[in-house]
Amino acid sequence: MSESDNPCLHCGACCSAYRVAFYWAESDAAEGGTVPAAMTVQINPWLAAMRGTHPVAERCVALGGEIGGDVSCAIYPLRASTCREFDIWAADGTINPHCTAARARYGLPALLLKRRLRM
Repeated sequence: MSESDNPCLHCGACCSAYRVAFYWAESDAAEGGTVPAAMTVQINPWLAAMRGTHPVAERCVALGGEIGGDVSCAIYPLRASTCREFDIWAADGTINPHCTAARARYGLPALLLKRRLRM
């Protein structure tokens, strides 16, 4: 998929619909961590979350742009594993139902399947 075909660059719903929680040591407060600690909140001794997504998911502090328009992540190369692992495709090649639910929350239509299923 080319960058211009990537629906994530014109959505951002997942960044505003779900808590972005991850192991605290992914933050730059720990050696080797990358997520800016200033953009996180501590959930418990083991977990942190992106500001704006905990305790209520409203909008990740790193999300720029308008949901459903052109969006970008201010820390994309440094983002947490939770963000890296969220995909619009499920393992079987269908659309991820969590993506569809996030899009629906913001009045965006479900994505259409555009790639061939792997068998």
